[in-house]
Amino acid sequence: MSKVAVVYWSGTGNTEAMAKAVAKGASGELIPVSAFNAAKAAAYDAFAFGCPAMGSEALEDSEFEPVFEEVKPVIAGKPVALFGSYGWGDGEWMRSWEASCADAGITLAAESVICNDAPDDEALAQCKALGAALA
Repeated sequence: MSKVAVVYWSGTGNTEAMAKAVAKGASGELIPVSAFNAAKAAAYDAFAFGCPAMGSEALEDSEFEPVFEEVKPVIAGKPVALFGSYGWGDGEWMRSWEASCADAGITLAAESVICNDAPDDEALAQCKALGAALA
């Protein structure tokens, strides 16, 4: 069984709720991004990263994005999945994030999960399935 890190940043609790469902599906470890770095990433076999859309549909840039940039070289070649919530727009931040992963040689192991505002039962089920796909 893979050792899965579920790394997230959440401002309102929506992405945290998604992260908990992913961790449940993966039997993975739930880790706030503030407690994660490249050295810790080396200990895991697979990763799920969660971050909501911020500002003009971008990743949270003071805590989440710097850590994600730091771990990119460590996670390339390992199974990775993305998830997050948004309050406006159409999910452009996720498409940009997926493209950034592709540019870094990161292959996504499952279709990304996004939801508008708080995750409903369907979104939580998709998160759990995303976690199971990594496990």
